Amino acid sequence: EQESNKEKVVVLGTSLFAPEVVDLIKDTGRYEVTAFIENWDQEKTKKPLLDRPVIWINNSESLVSTHKAICTIGTTQRKGFIEHAKSMGFEFAKVIHPSARISERSVVGKGSIISAGVIVAAYTSIGEHVIINRGSLIGHNTTIGDYVTISPGANIAGSTTIGQGSYVGIGAIVLDYKKIGTNVVIGAGAVVTRDIPDNVQVMGIPAKITKENIKGK
Repeated sequence: EQESNKEKVVVLGTSLFAPEVVDLIKDTGRYEVTAFIENWDQEKTKKPLLDRPVIWINNSESLVSTHKAICTIGTTQRKGFIEHAKSMGFEFAKVIHPSARISERSVVGKGSIISAGVIVAAYTSIGEHVIINRGSLIGHNTTIGDYVTISPGANIAGSTTIGQGSYVGIGAIVLDYKKIGTNVVIGAGAVVTRDIPDNVQVMGIPAKITKENIKGK
């Protein structure tokens, strides 16, 4: 397929996760990444990344009508960057790697990134601007809120709810019928065996609260 037939995309963010997402996008065959947009460190706009320009967000208005955006900030603090781009008029792409298996009875919101080897079972709802990283398993009848990050190899069982802005660490396990609140951080390798309230960090097996009054990761 020729590059000219592909939808043009700008990547929000220049962190280490950004090149990986460019790699995922290339595999979809659907989009062409033409530039990166930075909102944190203006120095980064002085040199290209992966042979593509890095543009300061306030100078990117000209791209709104021709490009969709996708945010590659791995932490749940990406919401501010996304809201800024949205206020400028950017529409958002949805990136689903061809090796991911998503049930046709499940839905994925715009701006979300579904990485290689992810499996999403039936009747599951994945919100907007969610990152589900490589090899994660998402059970049936599960609801994942907007701006959630699910790290590589996590296993989320069926009939589970994960609230907006929560972060699930690498290899964590959430048992079925559990309700995870908003802005929760589940540590790497933790096993969640009970409901988790809003704004806490949990770690360990079984997962216990180790920090309170947090706002995601």
